[in-house]
Amino acid sequence: MTAGIDIVEVSPRDGLQNEATVLTTDDKIELVDRAVRAGARRVEVTSFVNPARVPQMADADELMAALPRHDAVRYAGLVMNRRGLDRALVAGVDEINVVVVATDTFCGRNQGMTTAQACDTAAELVRTAGAAGVFTTVTVGAAFGCPFEGEVPLSRLREVLARVRDTGPDELALADTIGVAVPSDVTDRLALAREVTESRTPLRLHLHDTRHTGVANAVAAVRAGVTTLDASIGGAGGCPFAPAATGNVATEDLVYLFDRMGRSTGLDLGTITSTASWLERRLGKQLPGALLRAGPFPA
Repeated sequence: MTAGIDIVEVSPRDGLQNEATVLTTDDKIELVDRAVRAGARRVEVTSFVNPARVPQMADADELMAALPRHDAVRYAGLVMNRRGLDRALVAGVDEINVVVVATDTFCGRNQGMTTAQACDTAAELVRTAGAAGVFTTVTVGAAFGCPFEGEVPLSRLREVLARVRDTGPDELALADTIGVAVPSDVTDRLALAREVTESRTPLRLHLHDTRHTGVANAVAAVRAGVTTLDASIGGAGGCPFAPAATGNVATEDLVYLFDRMGRSTGLDLGTITSTASWLERRLGKQLPGALLRAGPFPA
């Protein structure tokens, strides 16, 4: 428990994709800029998907092209198909994130195909993006539980992980899309991912705090040796295609946690927390992150 923690800031994408209030492109640029000023070095900025299905992301091309570039800062875009990838490459992404949902029912709701078809699509996208020099992540969504099929057995996850491994991504992420995992699940499923990939592919964990287990799950992940974690400023977020899915684990809550544990995230707690307050005002709602309510300790 000595290495630093890499937090991938996902508030501009996952944090905003399910909000009733659609931020302007200028506000999204400000959100990304605030995250970078706080120390974020990987930011998932947007998703290149059909704007009719996710209108909050309708300005993806304009936003990515307009962002100021910084040394050592990488901007990621989520893509679901070849058209989305082509748009992302033209817009100048540094990374792509491709989602494969672990259950057929949820995969159909999320991207209109079976899990096997999503794996085939992911293989094409990873191959094409890699040839263009773009870093690739494949995220296995609903890796801990599905809102439609319930429990996702380890045998099913093993099968999906093996197919995702074969797509050859630079990084593999497990997503607790609906926030059902507990620390023992994190330990077991990360161990399975390591076994399937033979520890050759770096792992990342995407956490939601729906049942307030996100912070505990983050600690379990780090104790299991996974130090790349997704988080969203203020705890904003949710999936438009998963009933009752709430936000990601709050960035500021993880920064406070790991600061107190003596683990560096490279993020400034004060700047992140003030950005959560700013985002609340832009969205016109209270966000679920704890630090904004309780404050740091010592004060």
